[in-house]
Amino acid sequence: MAQPGRRILTATLVAGTLDIIAASLLAISAGRTPDKMLRGVASGPFPDATSWGLGGAALGLAVHFAIMATMAAVYVLAADRLPLLKAQRILAGIGYGIATWAVMNLIVLPLRWPTVFPHTDLFSIASQLFCHIVLVGIPIALIAARR
Repeated sequence: MAQPGRRILTATLVAGTLDIIAASLLAISAGRTPDKMLRGVASGPFPDATSWGLGGAALGLAVHFAIMATMAAVYVLAADRLPLLKAQRILAGIGYGIATWAVMNLIVLPLRWPTVFPHTDLFSIASQLFCHIVLVGIPIALIAARR
C-alpha cells in the first residue's frame, strides 16, 4: 500500500486542482474573476487579503490547498483504519463529499461570513454539492484506497 503521506499529497493535488478549477468557472459564470474569488478565500483567515492584489490571490490558492490537505488527510487516515471506506470507495466518497459540503457550507463559511452563508438558492447548493461529491469526495476516496 502506498504510504499515507503520498496518498494525502496526491489526493490534495488532484481534488484541490479539480475544485479550484470548478470554483474559478463558477466565479466567472457569476461575473467575478478567479483572482477576486481567490482573494475571498484568503480573506477567511486574513480579512484584509481582498485588497492585496495578486499576492492575496496567491495566498488564497495556498489557503485553498491547505484546507484540501486537511480534508484529504482526514479521509486517508480514516480509510487506513476503517476498511469499509476502501471497500465501498465510491459510496464512501459520495458520503465524504456531502460531509465536506456540510462542514464548509453549514459551519465554517457561516461562522466567518454570517450575512452571506449559507446559500439558499438551488443552483448554488446543487453546484457546491456536485463539486464536493464529484471533484473532492470521490477522488479523495479513490486515491485513499490505492495500494
